[in-house]
Amino acid sequence: MTTAGLSSVVAVGRGVATSRQNRSTRLPPWLVSWLQVSPLALILIVLFALPTTLFLIVSFYDYDRVGIYPAFLLDNYRELLTTPATWRVYVSSLRFAFIVWAITLFLGFNIAYFLIFHIRNNITRTVLFLLCAVPFWTSGIIRTIAWIPFLGRNGAFNQLLMGLGITSHPLTFLLFSDFAVIVTYVHLFTLLMVGPIANSLSKIDPALLEAAVDAGASRWRTMVDIVIPLSKTGIVLGSILVFTQVMGDYFVVRQMSGGQSASIVSMLSTEIQAMQYPPASANAMVLVVFVAILVAAMMKVVDVRKELVK
Repeated sequence: MTTAGLSSVVAVGRGVATSRQNRSTRLPPWLVSWLQVSPLALILIVLFALPTTLFLIVSFYDYDRVGIYPAFLLDNYRELLTTPATWRVYVSSLRFAFIVWAITLFLGFNIAYFLIFHIRNNITRTVLFLLCAVPFWTSGIIRTIAWIPFLGRNGAFNQLLMGLGITSHPLTFLLFSDFAVIVTYVHLFTLLMVGPIANSLSKIDPALLEAAVDAGASRWRTMVDIVIPLSKTGIVLGSILVFTQVMGDYFVVRQMSGGQSASIVSMLSTEIQAMQYPPASANAMVLVVFVAILVAAMMKVVDVRKELVK
């Protein structure tokens, strides 16, 4: 055998040995998957699972004006679920959530539809998306408070109405009312509906809509039979974002209603300020379960995980 042939045989042998060594030292796929998900799992355990477990334990404790005492009592849940005031607060929060959801869905869907199907230039579309996102560059507290001088009795909107002769006196229902709360929520959360819906609409082939029109379908039938079913993933994701934000908020309700309305979290905040930690923990657990049921019901409409991997 020549020197060149011997060298090639040695090289092949080394390659085989190296590949065998790599296979022997390669981690099993299940271990690789666990290592990849472990950072997120650690964050969820530390920031969500452990505090939730602590709230669950404390929710069964007894308490008085002096402190809290380890026990296993159902009194906190019994008082919470049998108090008429609690049901009124939950109904009020749900009412805000459904009204805001309906308005943001209508606005978000139309804005997303316009940006995706009517704006052909990508640069213009990007600029308009940025304009929608500009309000999110400032704090939500600042954006909430900014409505007070605009909707106030002597605010800019009332001055405009009186200047145009539409009304002869300031409208008092604009501020410190349910109307102000809903307007602020819509302003804060409409973009949360625009983003997911626009992402779903961008995946629809425009040729599909043209084919439907060529087949004789009206614009309404095209919207109902094609556009809405294909954008249901974005609608569900946006709805989840809006519902959870409204149900978990208390600053907007407290600030914009002038204390005339209440939310679940504002009731929870009041209990914490009064150092009633077991009832507050029970309230927090009921809220978590309640929101989880709402989200699960929305997830029943569409399998978001399956839709996202398409």
